[in-house]
Amino acid sequence: MRRLSLIDAVSMSGNEIIWIDQTKLPFKEKYVGSSSVSRLCTAIKRLEIRGAPLIGIAAAFGIAAAAANSDAKDSDALLRELKSTAKRINSTRPTAVNLQNCINRMMKKAEELPSLPKKTMAKRLREEAYRIKDEEEKASASMGRYGSTLIKNGDVILTHCNTGSLATAGVGTALGVIRTAYASGKNIKVIACETRPLLQGARLTAWELKRDSIPFELITDSAAAYAMKNRGVSKVIVGADRILLDGSTANKIGTYALAIIAKEHNIPFYVAAPVSTIDPRTKTANMLKKIEQRSPEEVLNVLSRLRIAKDANALNPAFDITPGSMISGIITEKGVARKPYQKSLAKAIRGA
Repeated sequence: MRRLSLIDAVSMSGNEIIWIDQTKLPFKEKYVGSSSVSRLCTAIKRLEIRGAPLIGIAAAFGIAAAAANSDAKDSDALLRELKSTAKRINSTRPTAVNLQNCINRMMKKAEELPSLPKKTMAKRLREEAYRIKDEEEKASASMGRYGSTLIKNGDVILTHCNTGSLATAGVGTALGVIRTAYASGKNIKVIACETRPLLQGARLTAWELKRDSIPFELITDSAAAYAMKNRGVSKVIVGADRILLDGSTANKIGTYALAIIAKEHNIPFYVAAPVSTIDPRTKTANMLKKIEQRSPEEVLNVLSRLRIAKDANALNPAFDITPGSMISGIITEKGVARKPYQKSLAKAIRGA
């Protein structure tokens, strides 16, 4: 087995939340510690903490930290304070369903504990947050095992954005599948899209692949069709921020284009995400309302260093939606879901 280099991207120390500031990578490995919910919300909005599973974990730690650092006089007052905290954290990123799911789970736990002393209540919430993290770590390991069975020796795998340890707990989702296959001894190669406008592929995925010594090439997003036609791409594997029961998947902007190109070249297109990313409530017609629109400044500036267009406006959707009909399979910790997704994803949820 080849060794993998995992990153603990978010945790707690005492009553502080600790995270690696992903906006600084790969230039600097900087860890930040804060007990402030406001600082945590800023970190999530600024993408210091990013990746659907990871922001869910961070939200859980945020509620635990709020409880530990509260000046509330009693458990009832603490519960009111936590409800306000949950609302603030939930507003930071609208698309990733993991954020809402983890917040709901933490608040459900808090509502079960009102008769306990405040200190005990805070301790139980911290334990619940760590359970969420542990479950996500185990889910990514299971996803990696299921997904790696789809990968053959010699495969060239194209991926988008960042879906490794920096985006979740453990090995990751799509990148976790790739890393697990490589660790098992399969000789594979990765083609990573740079992922404009914030270059998560160029900055983060390339950094993780290099740490694991996995062979890779970095391409501009616009070179994806060229790579699929001329560089031997045999599979595309991406992550997800929200998956509906019909398989419709919201993921980093550019994913839909990759699915179209993969279909044209008869290349299997897979999504890897934990069951916690499946949203059984939202209707397909309402998915667009969940798409986060980020600041035009991210497009008009390159990593806040170079202004590329003066007096211009820019469109900056953070995600797009890939129809389930274009997805070959959805890799979860419960197995690989296949069409019809209404049945297979519902089964995965029931088995969660």
